[in-house]
Amino acid sequence: MANDLQRKEITDVIRIIDELIPLLDESERKMKSARNWGILDIFGGDTLTGLVKHWKISSAGKNMNRINILLHDLQRELKDVTIPSGMSMETGTFATFADFLFDGLFADVYMQTKIAKSLDEIRELKRKLQVLSTQMHTLLDQY
Repeated sequence: MANDLQRKEITDVIRIIDELIPLLDESERKMKSARNWGILDIFGGDTLTGLVKHWKISSAGKNMNRINILLHDLQRELKDVTIPSGMSMETGTFATFADFLFDGLFADVYMQTKIAKSLDEIRELKRKLQVLSTQMHTLLDQY
């Protein structure tokens, strides 16, 4: 009975990870695209370039809402393992406003640093989840 319960808990963790990784992949793709649009913006983009960049960031942010929910579920399943939650692309209203209003090198570079930081966080979380998935599969094989 205890083994069945343990198997179910491990299977639940694997299920959550299997849902998280594709969302992280999609968020990473969107943030890379936002980064590319941001580079274009730095080197002479116009208002449309900035709009596309922010649309990509916003689109990735919507994924992050679902990712946060799943991370909370994962934390519940893994009571003694700490998983970073609260990941989000926090550009802030002022940063977005400044990017459009001042639309200059400083604002564009600032947004690029925020995008790069978010990309790093996404990649790190994905790496940790892949390691955890491997550990959970190994543990499941033992039952």
